[in-house]
Amino acid sequence: MSNDPRDIAARIRHEADAGARSEGRFVVVDDGVEAELVYRRDDAGQITILHTGVPTAIGGRGIAGALVRTALDWAKAEGMKVHLACSYSKAWVEKHPEYAAITRL
Repeated sequence: MSNDPRDIAARIRHEADAGARSEGRFVVVDDGVEAELVYRRDDAGQITILHTGVPTAIGGRGIAGALVRTALDWAKAEGMKVHLACSYSKAWVEKHPEYAAITRL
């Protein structure tokens, strides 16, 4: 698979409400290994990013960043605010201030 972040982003799929408590996730498979970003949606039009997980086998390819960017772009397009409960997503947004208007720590 290509390590180009645009290729990774193009392969991310959104599984809305993929579990209990209105949880959804963004998922991508690279070299047969799955990475995910898990979020919870509330009734007030906000999502909370709970976890970003990229297994070591596919780490260092920009996958976690692509997952966070995709989730934030989706939330922005939907007019939602985002609470960052995941330490990786917090660190990522600190490096990408263009998302500060829709996020809170």
